[in-house]
Amino acid sequence: MEVKLQNLTKKFGTETAVDNMNLHIKDGEFVAFLGPSGCGKTTTLLMTAGIYKPDGGEIIFGDRLVNKVQPKDRNIGMVFQSYALYPHMSVYENIVFSMKLKKKSKDEMNREADRVAGLLGIGDLLKRKPGQLSGGQQQRVALGRALIKKPELLLFDEPLSNLDARLRITMRSEIKKLQKDLNITSIYVTHDQVEAMTMADRVAVIKDGKLQAFMPPIELHEKPRTKFIAHFVGNPPMNFFNIELVSSDGILKGVNSHFTLPLAKDRQPKEGSREVILGIRPEDISINPDSDLKAEVLLVEPLGRDDLLQCRMGKEDISILADPKDKHRCGDVIGLDMDNTTFQFFDCETEKSLLWFD
Repeated sequence: MEVKLQNLTKKFGTETAVDNMNLHIKDGEFVAFLGPSGCGKTTTLLMTAGIYKPDGGEIIFGDRLVNKVQPKDRNIGMVFQSYALYPHMSVYENIVFSMKLKKKSKDEMNREADRVAGLLGIGDLLKRKPGQLSGGQQQRVALGRALIKKPELLLFDEPLSNLDARLRITMRSEIKKLQKDLNITSIYVTHDQVEAMTMADRVAVIKDGKLQAFMPPIELHEKPRTKFIAHFVGNPPMNFFNIELVSSDGILKGVNSHFTLPLAKDRQPKEGSREVILGIRPEDISINPDSDLKAEVLLVEPLGRDDLLQCRMGKEDISILADPKDKHRCGDVIGLDMDNTTFQFFDCETEKSLLWFD
């Protein structure tokens, strides 16, 4: 089912939580709403579900305007962070509860419960109570309760936040595989960029109630449309420096009080820019003892495959990924090379990209 959000707006008093949101979600697509706490992603989800009424705009499922349609009549399934299972009911009773309200036959409820439990691998848990289940098992039951309705749209509100790191990885892959197998249009709210980038076909980045970008994960990472996206997407975060663009001997260079960097000919901001923000990711900076660009190591954070070095370059802070075998220590002075083919450039006032445009 296609979902269209057109100029969707929601206010709480004088505060605008969602500001003229426009999204077109394709049939069978898995879309993530990504952003920091309070950015409006859950509010947008709850308006889509019919729990909140929008103050402006339209919500369209397929060809049907659903602004005034009750949640129970929108043919959606919801999975919450808190699982929201009835503790006094068995797993079976929790899963078939919506069918019981519709007075479905016992045979039909048994058949559908077996089908959903088989999909989720919880067939042996149907007689247990939620209190007898692990967090991952409870999340599967909550997902089963949503799937038994045979929804055209699945809505997830940070469903994995209560699980430990290893189980989150397992559940991410299980939810993604299940969604693809069933081909159900899905919207997944998260503040975790890893969840969004690994699960979604496209990611809607939201900040302060406004849509920043809506695109595939790899494009979001490689071609960030704003400085906020460049900082929020990618771990460790991107480094930023204020620079002045200076042309010398036919070569365009980025200059500030700590360095002069030649820019790649095919990687330059649009003409007319003079003072810009330069962005570069830690993985695009290498250590070169012969480089004139020096930085002092302030902190070494072991990440396993890499060490994250927090360094100081004059008055500028800079993060670098280094090989743990090099055994860098606090106080070391290291030489740096920056890969100018990976530079990002942003306007100092609007913070919009000077490389990528919609």
